[in-house]
Amino acid sequence: MILSRLKPANIHGEVPVKKTNGKKAPLVEDLLNQRDYLGAITLLEFQRNVGEQGVDDDLWIAYCAFHLGDYKRAMEEYKGLTERLDCRPDVWVYQACTLFFLGLYKESEEASLKGPKCQLQNRLLFHLSHKFSDEKQLMSFHQELEDVTEDQLSLASIHYMRSHYQEAIDIYKRILLQNRDFLALNVYVALCYYKLYYYEVSQEVLAVYLQSVPDSTIALNLKACNHFRLYNGKAAEAELKNLINISSSSLELANELIRHNLVVFAGGEGALQVLPPLIDVIPEARLNLVIYYLRQDDFQESYQLIKDLEPTTPQVQSNVSLTEYILKGVVNAAVGQERDHLKIAQQYFQLVGGSASECDTVPGRQCMASCFFLLSQFEEVLVYLNSVKSYFFNDDTFNFNYAQAKAHVKNYREAEEIFLSIQNDKIKTDYVYLSWLARCYIMNQKARLAWELYTKMENSAESFSLLQLIANDCYKMGQFYYSAKAFDALENLDPNPEFWEGKRGACVGIFQLILAGRERRETLKEVLPLLRNTGNPQVEYIIRILKKWAKENRISL
Repeated sequence: MILSRLKPANIHGEVPVKKTNGKKAPLVEDLLNQRDYLGAITLLEFQRNVGEQGVDDDLWIAYCAFHLGDYKRAMEEYKGLTERLDCRPDVWVYQACTLFFLGLYKESEEASLKGPKCQLQNRLLFHLSHKFSDEKQLMSFHQELEDVTEDQLSLASIHYMRSHYQEAIDIYKRILLQNRDFLALNVYVALCYYKLYYYEVSQEVLAVYLQSVPDSTIALNLKACNHFRLYNGKAAEAELKNLINISSSSLELANELIRHNLVVFAGGEGALQVLPPLIDVIPEARLNLVIYYLRQDDFQESYQLIKDLEPTTPQVQSNVSLTEYILKGVVNAAVGQERDHLKIAQQYFQLVGGSASECDTVPGRQCMASCFFLLSQFEEVLVYLNSVKSYFFNDDTFNFNYAQAKAHVKNYREAEEIFLSIQNDKIKTDYVYLSWLARCYIMNQKARLAWELYTKMENSAESFSLLQLIANDCYKMGQFYYSAKAFDALENLDPNPEFWEGKRGACVGIFQLILAGRERRETLKEVLPLLRNTGNPQVEYIIRILKKWAKENRISL
């Protein structure tokens, strides 16, 4: 199931070894039954050193090394056996498996073909075909699989790696019905449910295994990941820290995985120290480092990390390649608004969202929403975002995009509510957020609140732009008082004749509202200073008319 490694090891490593017919000391057999591979290999090495070595002890040492995750040691043992004249032919297949687990796929294929044709060899070549993206060979070896447990588990593994999670679940459940004692399959089922976003179901299935094997590194790591999805990073971190002592003598990859996940759970804390050395070991490390840079608004660094990364399969077949496609889209959308970048981003989003395996998943629908967002087709954006909003009820980033889409289709009332639900201070100080919220306020007849947004801003190009938005939108919506105030502020900053014309029109609009009884008469007092605050000669004529009307209606100015 866990068969991904980006960087080949320096030296060869593991193979799932079949039990040999060689006899073992009862104590060794007891240790193996207890999964105490460290104890077993220690005893076997002692027997070798004192000259009490059994016929197949070298094979058993390799077997133990494999189960300890010491693939290099396992490979060396098998290599020594292949150099003997009396080497058993099947050792070549075992050595090929160690090479496979060390990421040396070409060498693995060469070694496997030196061994006898058998089901283990077929399963190995089946997996190698997947690694080489050779669909023709994959189907050929697929046809050679039999209805036996080992072959079916291998098939389920391929389904998992190609994101066919339900097919994998079906196989695992069928085998579990026939073999109730195959408890580890519950971990694989839980992994599939995790990938399908059924985190609570994943936890329930995982608990079955953890009751029997409470110190399982893979299971406890998955439990922590479920906590991260169901609760928060702190809950996940607490679970994962329980693994640190357990994993110290376990798989080195597990230790690397734990360090990697601790960074993710902590929201990127320590990313620059932990993730770079893991880029060529854990596939997700590069992607999470890209995410870290995106969150820091360091778009160029994120672009440099991902620009040369081509998704590993021509189709979206694995969770890692899926994330690669999505991040390629996000980064291209973020690095700039150049036409080419946005077009590339739209294509990646469409590729993921339109794929048969992802079209009905949460990431797939988010990708289609992003694609239509870039195409400015906001009705379509809302179709997809509405279908997944229950998963992101308190997600500020999702709500930011959701509110913008609502505003684009002129559903300003709901857009305002969603904008105001956002808690992230970084988003709330972003000009895009402020400008859209101001527009929603104005369209919902709350111009005063839009004006207050401006008054809290420091003088800048963005505050100038917000003033223009308030001035023009308030004018369109007949909220002339705040339109006049905004045009007056604009005129003070830039004596452009257009701003005077806008202010003049807004002041006349206020007078019209007063005449219609839709604005307080006292507002006229505030209009006169706005008019006088200009050098245009038309002011005196307008002021005379206003004063005359005020005098006739006994209004003190």
